[in-house]
Amino acid sequence: MTKSNEGVNRVDSEIKNEKSISDYYEIFFKVLEDHQGEKHVIVLQNYPDPDAIASSCAHRLLSSGFNIETDIIYSGKISHQQNIAMVRLLGIELINYDGTMDLSQYQGAVFVDNQGTACEEIVTALNAAEIPPIIVVDHHEPQDRINPQFKDIRKNVGATSTIYSEYLERWKSPLDKSYKEHVVVATALFHGILTDTGEFIQAGSQDFNALRFLSNFRDADLLEKIMSQSRSKQTMEVIHTALGERTVAESFSIAGIGFIRAEDRDAIPQAADFLLTEENVHTAIVYGIVSSDNSEERVIGSLRTSKLTLDPDQFIKEVFGKNVRGYYFGGGRPTAGGFEIPVGFLSGGQAEEFQDIKWQVFDKQIKLKIFNKIGVDNKPNES
Repeated sequence: MTKSNEGVNRVDSEIKNEKSISDYYEIFFKVLEDHQGEKHVIVLQNYPDPDAIASSCAHRLLSSGFNIETDIIYSGKISHQQNIAMVRLLGIELINYDGTMDLSQYQGAVFVDNQGTACEEIVTALNAAEIPPIIVVDHHEPQDRINPQFKDIRKNVGATSTIYSEYLERWKSPLDKSYKEHVVVATALFHGILTDTGEFIQAGSQDFNALRFLSNFRDADLLEKIMSQSRSKQTMEVIHTALGERTVAESFSIAGIGFIRAEDRDAIPQAADFLLTEENVHTAIVYGIVSSDNSEERVIGSLRTSKLTLDPDQFIKEVFGKNVRGYYFGGGRPTAGGFEIPVGFLSGGQAEEFQDIKWQVFDKQIKLKIFNKIGVDNKPNES
C-alpha cells in the first residue's frame, strides 16, 4: 500500500452553510472509502480528555465499516479521575506511545480533537516514518502544524464529539443499541460533549442535536458511574497549592504550583476551574512543571475564563508566542485554553536546590509575560 496522498482530493475549505456541511460528510466518507483495507493510527493530544477519547472511539468505529484497522495512541498520561474511569468502564483500548513503537505499520494518520500541536513527539516521529496525515477533525482554533488530505475544523461547536455524532447519524450503518460497541461509543461521545461544554452550559444547537441523537443509545448507568468519580487526594493538594500561591491582578487569578508528577497533570485544569469560582475573578491561569518518567519536563498550564471579550486562543498565543519551528506553544477555544512549553536543556536534575532555581526562573518569566499582557507593571501582592 502506498504512503502517498496522491489520488485523494484535498479538502481545506471553511464550513459556511448547511450545503457545505453536507458536502463535508460526503467527502469524509469518501476519504475513508479511498483508504479502505489500510491500517491507520489515530493520534490524540499528550494528555487526552474525554472529548478526544470519545472521538477516537467513534473514528475507530466508522473506520471499521471500511475495513480500516486502527490503533489509538497518545504520549503522556491519563490522570483525571473521570478519564481513567471512562477508559476502564467502557473498555477503551489506548496505546501509550513511548518512542519505540514501529510506526511503519501504518499507511496514514488521523488527528482527532487536536491538530498536531499538542502531540509534537508523535508528529515528528510520523514525519520521520513518512506516514501521511489523512484526516483532522477538531473544534479548536485552526493551526498550521499539519496538512492532511481532509480536515473538518468547526469553531462553532462545543466538542469534537458533536462532529463525530453527526458523522454517525449519517453513517450507512445506523447505531444499534443491541451492539455493545455502539453503546460504548454513544456513551463516550455523550460524556465528551458534556465535559467540553461545561455540563452543557456552553452547548449550542448542534451540540444539543447531537445529544438528542446519542440519548437513544447511551448507557445512562455507565455515564453516571463515570461522572460520579471523586477528586483524588493529589488533585485536592494541587488545588490547595494553587489557592495558596495565587496572585490576583485585574480580575486575573494566576498561580504557579511548582513541580508536579505527570500522573497528576490533569489537576492543573481542575485547579484553574476552582480558582475561577472566586469572587471578582473572571480569568484563572494555573501552571506547573510536569516531569515524566524519561526526565523530560514541560511547563504545562491551563486558562479558564468567564469574560466574554477575552479570547483564550488569542490571549495564549500573544503571551507565549511560538517555538523555533514557528508553532505556537498553546491555544484554546471559548472559555478555555492551555499551553505547553518544553523545559529543554534544563530538564532533569533532581537536586532540590537546582529545582528551586529552575522553578523560580520559569515562574517569574511566565508571570512577567502575563502581567505585561494585562497591563500590570509590577508584581501585585499575593492574595
